[in-house]
Amino acid sequence: MIRSMTAYGRAKQQVNGKDITVEIRSVNNRYYDCTVKISRLYGFLEERVKSHLKDAGISRGKVDVFINIDLVDTQGVTVALDEAYAKSYIESLYRLRDAFDLKDDISVMRVAANRDIFAVTKPEEDTEGDWNDLCTVLDEALAGFLSMREAEGARLCADICAKKANLEAAVPEIEALSKEDTANYASKLEARLRGVLADHELHIEESRILTECAVFADKVAVDEETVRLQSHFRAFDEMLSAEEPIGRKLDFLIQEMNRETNTIGSKACDVRIAKIVVDMKNEIEKIREQVQNIE
Repeated sequence: MIRSMTAYGRAKQQVNGKDITVEIRSVNNRYYDCTVKISRLYGFLEERVKSHLKDAGISRGKVDVFINIDLVDTQGVTVALDEAYAKSYIESLYRLRDAFDLKDDISVMRVAANRDIFAVTKPEEDTEGDWNDLCTVLDEALAGFLSMREAEGARLCADICAKKANLEAAVPEIEALSKEDTANYASKLEARLRGVLADHELHIEESRILTECAVFADKVAVDEETVRLQSHFRAFDEMLSAEEPIGRKLDFLIQEMNRETNTIGSKACDVRIAKIVVDMKNEIEKIREQVQNIE
């Protein structure tokens, strides 16, 4: 199943005295790169969130997870000012103001907007309980996120399959034109060779002339390239039906298709083949752009 690397999921619930909001969003990336933004009070859950997403099957993409946990029941919870951090933060704001001649609107409420200046402590640390509460909301957001990846992946699959069909349709046309191109090339080469021999009053065996013409004419034939292209098309179909992530494999296969198409263009002498090759390269480039979005 093809899945896109671009998606978004969000969930919000109140669980065991906590208002929990989870947002997951991702964009294209060559590898799996997950960043979790969560308050320092629950920072110990960060690595578990990353592993949880990876275990859910996310293998590629730049994934950002935003988690907000507000305690509804604050009994036993204490809030203390982290004076060292607050002092450093305020001094940095003053330096920022002076360095860029900014308006001085530094106030208690604006400084307090940075929650990291406060140290929140709970009476008892229940790491497993906190994780289970978070997981309830995280899994809901994750379900929506994965569903969007699959839906977008289905649209990508339909688009690249339509473009691949255009490539497949072009190959038989190239093969037919190539046979005509090769025959014409051999005929012109033979006529030219006979003319040169006649001008210099040279005599060569007929079989030798025909052999040499056939050898050179074979250099403009594109049979090998079209056969390899058809093999790539079959491999492409097999990849689309695979369950594991295929983005990198498809990207490599597209490069090979482009290589064979370029070779056809460089070998053929027929302008009709040249036009088809230009159209094929255009379709391949469109497929390549879409493949960059696939996990």
